[in-house]
Amino acid sequence: MALMITDECINCDVCEPACPNNAISMGEEFYKIEPSKCTECVGHFDEPQCVMLCPVACIPINPAHIESRETLMQKYQRLTAAATAGTLPAAPGPA
Repeated sequence: MALMITDECINCDVCEPACPNNAISMGEEFYKIEPSKCTECVGHFDEPQCVMLCPVACIPINPAHIESRETLMQKYQRLTAAATAGTLPAAPGPA
């Protein structure tokens, strides 16, 4: 499952740097999550970092992008391989 940021976002800038897949960016009015890059931190952390850090709890599961943990792990492996090959910016590792 990919996550999404709702219009309750206060643009506090906490979530974007916490995302290990660089899936979060500024949208027209508030931050947004690119579903093709969001693994809910599977492969990096036990819990989605953006959800843990968000002060207004505006990051739910995106119902349009339901994925199993297995699918999220495959996405993580694909993103990691692409970053290693130099086709994507490298994601930061766990802190």
